[in-house]
Amino acid sequence: MTEPIIADQSVRTRPIRDPRVWLAVGLGTGLSPFAPGTFGSLLGPPLVWGLVLLGIHGLWFIPVTAILFGIGVPLCSAGAKHFSRKDPPWVVFDEIAAFPLMYALSPFNMWTACVGFVLFRFFDILKPWPIKRFEALPGGVGIMIDDLLAAAHACIVLRILVEAATYGKLF
Repeated sequence: MTEPIIADQSVRTRPIRDPRVWLAVGLGTGLSPFAPGTFGSLLGPPLVWGLVLLGIHGLWFIPVTAILFGIGVPLCSAGAKHFSRKDPPWVVFDEIAAFPLMYALSPFNMWTACVGFVLFRFFDILKPWPIKRFEALPGGVGIMIDDLLAAAHACIVLRILVEAATYGKLF
């Protein structure tokens, strides 16, 4: 279950001296006092764009996402420890790391970047079944997995929308 943002924002403004926590808060984007997950997610499309420029695309995004997941578990655990919360809203590496998965089945371009961003935020905020159930997993795994599943949902819907746009119809 997502914890409500506490009224006392002093926890959010704790000095960050650990580079793992700095990465966990998305280089500071997650420290936004308003919609930290959305602001943190803004780093997702540039990440994917950079990967595309390196020649990574399509199904290669799956192993990249797995690597980012492996990196993200200890980063998000460090962020949770720093903020003394199970899943602090300011820890946004999970949102950023999930983005490549969305483009495993669809090309990355300006249209899919925008639509994918909206779809990801929709599924990440709404957390339809079974996403919500996985949040209960402990530590960094619980923080990371719900965003990975939100990206998987967004990936499928994005693929359907790309097909619809390409062929002018859904069926």
